[in-house]
Amino acid sequence: MRRAVIAIVAVVGTLVTGAAPVQAAEAGVHGGWVPAPQAGYEQPAGARCDFAVRSEPVLDEVRKLVLDTYPDGKPKRELYAGDLIVKFTNLETGASKEFDASGTAMIDYGTDGSMTWYAVGPAIFGFRVDGGNLPRGIWVIDGVYTIAFTPTYYKTVTMVHGTTDNVCTHLD
Repeated sequence: MRRAVIAIVAVVGTLVTGAAPVQAAEAGVHGGWVPAPQAGYEQPAGARCDFAVRSEPVLDEVRKLVLDTYPDGKPKRELYAGDLIVKFTNLETGASKEFDASGTAMIDYGTDGSMTWYAVGPAIFGFRVDGGNLPRGIWVIDGVYTIAFTPTYYKTVTMVHGTTDNVCTHLD
């Protein structure tokens, strides 16, 4: 697994720096890099944190590149990159803090609704109770890692090297 992630990191790095292999060059057929804005949201108390929380992007330069599609045109593999700073607010106290989620990820989508993220750098993921191998919370995951999603969105984080930080603990 570790070798696979390191190989993916090398491919992602190559794509982001512009020395794209033939597969990425053919992605121009899919439209090239396009903006991929991240939506804000609110979660009620208990869903991710003990309190109600709001998420809103304050800087969003995320873009995506479709690398491969299924015959029906749905994405099979995409690459996401770009600056993303997200402000989280405790809706009960007003406490807020900004978090960097400017990582790079290549995502493989399964035909059954599953997906696997091969990521480098920070990204933010919410975990519900019994929703993955991290406890309930909103997690900034940073480093070199994969996150496998089942069709029911159970998440399994596999760290090669990195850190996890629960946003909820900063807003108490």
